[in-house]
Amino acid sequence: MYDVAIIGGGPAGLTAGLYAARAGWKTVLVERGLPGGQAATTDRLENYPGFPEGVGGPELMMAFAEQAARFGLETRYAQARAIDAESKRLTLEDGEIEARAFILALGATPRKLGVPGETENIGRGVSYCATCDGAFYRGKRVAVIGGGDTALEDALYLSRFARVTLIHRRDRLRAMGAQVTKAQASENVEMLLSTTVSRIERAGEGLLLRLSGERDLAVDGVFVAVGVEPQTKLVQGLLALDDAGYILAGEDTCTSVPGIFAAGDCRKKPLRQVSTAVGDGATAAYMASAYLEKQI
Repeated sequence: MYDVAIIGGGPAGLTAGLYAARAGWKTVLVERGLPGGQAATTDRLENYPGFPEGVGGPELMMAFAEQAARFGLETRYAQARAIDAESKRLTLEDGEIEARAFILALGATPRKLGVPGETENIGRGVSYCATCDGAFYRGKRVAVIGGGDTALEDALYLSRFARVTLIHRRDRLRAMGAQVTKAQASENVEMLLSTTVSRIERAGEGLLLRLSGERDLAVDGVFVAVGVEPQTKLVQGLLALDDAGYILAGEDTCTSVPGIFAAGDCRKKPLRQVSTAVGDGATAAYMASAYLEKQI
């Protein structure tokens, strides 16, 4: 029997694990892949406090994991299958875990564009992670689809070694600030606003994008950055969710079920960044601790 079970090993989950374990609670973190979540796939974080020159995402997440482990956080690599709120059991692909409180740091994954040819070409030119796959396109031409912060970050990262066309369906970008200014000033970034992609086709070794206005764009690779989807299937029917599937939990991270807390990108909130995930994780651990104290 654990005091706290955390599901998800991104910034929120690792921070929650650090705080809960350091508070003396027997804590386990369940993660299906490598620690760090989406942050671990980010080449460089320039807006995380304390690093004036920026910090590598993988480097930062490894430091998170090592620090949490130093205070006694146990990590179990497995896929979570179901939660029974009454019996306080978490079913895994290879067994069960019992815990008195649960912290959900389930995260979110990239949203698909949803056009013909997208799914068929995943791994054959279509990607959702510029830092993971960008190196394959050194000296080539790529397209980034999207107009938010992630799309701009991807475009700037790729522009270091490739020619980039940024495609956005609206007449202005959703992203704001320095990233936009940098992209507009970059010789390797071209912007196609008020433009949509209706189809992705293979064209020899590359891809052909069918664009609105009966235009085509030949590229070597496509990076889709049109938002994320919360990974909350595990708790559908158990917790209150909004229409988009995000867990309804306030700034106290308390969900609709006592003893279950939500932190990070899976929680309904206005901003999803590493810094806000860290704050959620700390709050969730604090609230879980208060909940456990009342049970004693």
